[in-house]
Amino acid sequence: MTSRSGVVRAMSDGGRLELRQLRFFVTVAEELHFGRAANREHIAPSALTTQLQRLERTLGVLLVDRTGRQISLTAAGARFLIEARQILEHVDRAAMVALGAAPTPPTLRIGVLDEGYDAIRPILRAVRATHPDLEIHQVTAGVPEQCRLLADGRLDIGVGRVTGAPPALASELFRLDPLGVLVRADHPLAGRTAVPVGALRDETLLLADEDRAPEFNEFVADICRAAGFFPAMFPGSVQSIRAAADLVLQNTCVACVPRSAAGRGDDELTWLPLEPAVPHYPWSLLWRAQNPSRHAVALVATARRLCDENGWRAVAGLAS
Repeated sequence: MTSRSGVVRAMSDGGRLELRQLRFFVTVAEELHFGRAANREHIAPSALTTQLQRLERTLGVLLVDRTGRQISLTAAGARFLIEARQILEHVDRAAMVALGAAPTPPTLRIGVLDEGYDAIRPILRAVRATHPDLEIHQVTAGVPEQCRLLADGRLDIGVGRVTGAPPALASELFRLDPLGVLVRADHPLAGRTAVPVGALRDETLLLADEDRAPEFNEFVADICRAAGFFPAMFPGSVQSIRAAADLVLQNTCVACVPRSAAGRGDDELTWLPLEPAVPHYPWSLLWRAQNPSRHAVALVATARRLCDENGWRAVAGLAS
């Protein structure tokens, strides 16, 4: 077994680690695509590949698996990524101290409505686990406002249904979430295993606040129109799942919500998927296409990994 001093000695004899190589490796690890990583670093893909190969030779271990159609990190690469990120963060803090500025913890500002929080919650947990010093600030904002806040730099990540992102923003689908209805446990529909969309014709339906989530309301309305009717709408609005659940408990309406958001319901409530073909609500991430923050890119990379591991975009009869 090679000792720690032996590894350092071998590195000093055969080459040296360079900060730019660490940065290039982290970018490749986050993008898992040499072309995208090269664009972020403003260098040619061939130059990026050369620097990564030099880093691997210096370490004496492969960091990236290039054998498949898509690149992936090796076990050594995954371990090295954690340390490389910490080194780069320490260097940034050291520069701040040298300039006489008080070091501040890194921050990530995420725009999400209450309905979308549970869809992204596993991603936030994973990001916090790998970046324990990161301060994550949740901003309550729907997609239209998220686009404005992202464009002017007041937000790093947005979450919601994106039908057409502005050119300055990038977006990526990360989860297809089964849509259903939340009803009281003693509601006539509660005895079913699923609710036909047509059964909503006779119900008063609570949707999202139109000013905050018009894209969600449009999605539900399109489903109803495809079934040959337009739903009777509850004459009011709420801004949280808890408030929606309270109205449902009062037997004033039923609520359309994605499955990820239904787990916080009361025992007196039941969530049922719609049928015959369960519609899936598309949750996407939004971020600035140019110069996104390092931690925003890390969150997107984490979302891609969890999406692949958990099959979040896999739906029968629907390509991921």
